[in-house]
Amino acid sequence: MLSGSALPPLRVAPFGVAPDGRLVEMHTLVNASGTEVCFLSLGGIIVSVKVPDRDGVHADVTPGYDTLDDYLADGDYFGALIGRYANRIASGRFVVDGVAYHLAPNDGPNLLHGGAHGFHRALWAVEPFARECSVGALLTYTSRAGEGGFPGTLNVRVTYTLTDTNELWFDYAATTDAATPINLTQHLYFNLGGHAAGDILDHQLTLFASRYLPVNDEIIPTGELRPVEGTPFDFREPRTIGAEMRSRDALLPIDGYDHSFVLDDGIAGSRLVARLYEPGSGRQLEIETTEPGLQLYSGDQLGRSSRGKNGQPYIRHGALALETQHFPNSPNEPSFPSTILRPGEEYSSRTVYRFGAR
Repeated sequence: MLSGSALPPLRVAPFGVAPDGRLVEMHTLVNASGTEVCFLSLGGIIVSVKVPDRDGVHADVTPGYDTLDDYLADGDYFGALIGRYANRIASGRFVVDGVAYHLAPNDGPNLLHGGAHGFHRALWAVEPFARECSVGALLTYTSRAGEGGFPGTLNVRVTYTLTDTNELWFDYAATTDAATPINLTQHLYFNLGGHAAGDILDHQLTLFASRYLPVNDEIIPTGELRPVEGTPFDFREPRTIGAEMRSRDALLPIDGYDHSFVLDDGIAGSRLVARLYEPGSGRQLEIETTEPGLQLYSGDQLGRSSRGKNGQPYIRHGALALETQHFPNSPNEPSFPSTILRPGEEYSSRTVYRFGAR
């Protein structure tokens, strides 16, 4: 338990006013060892994650902004909840039960991360809680039928839990009154050296994935599940991200990684799927998930914003995202695991980020 002058485990403060006039709050979770996670009611956006290095020194390891206006202008989805459909849907079009749906594209001709009015722009209701060995909050949102062009009214619940063992849990649940695609994720970026500590090219990554999804020049999967062996996508043993990115021929048309990996063991329960290590600080991140895929994005487009937190500029490849999810464009790829949720069913997913140091 926290004692003395330690900060309380749950705090809330105003952060700004949304364009519709509603108050946006910042919630702070602090565990027994002083690890801290701050997030907004807007988009469930995680503003900061402060974890210790090998010497016990805490630092903020995720990029973000100081003001609400900066988050409203953000095109990188820093720390946001993503829905209804994480990643891309080709041409913003899909068919469910013989009915075609057309969504407004926001990434060339395609839909990305739910579109301009995705869950990252929703104002979520937040109910904090404190338990014996954890603190957290339940975030809820109702996405009305037709919002973003998607069918069905979707009731969504996302639980953020920070444990005393420095695990950050994301539990997702949803129900619908009409068949609809759903694919939820958290778009946290990480630089384990610190949110403005330079690039992430020296981070060492392990992914327990024997296959990946090749993409076309619009970053839409071709439908093939290709073996990683002998390619720059083979992270089954620890590899430095920058060393692999220099093999550009295999990565074209993308100058870096923005690819989905097929996680080993299919969708058979939660399991360890990734490990990220930063040698300078000794910080390590392990990821467990129930999801079948993980999107690795190496931050190729970062650096477009003029400033980040504390006025710090962010640079290209200044952070990376490891997004657990179903596969991109699944509604248009019958061979991919289905992402269609139907009435009477419940969408359920869990991802755990485990922070440590060595």
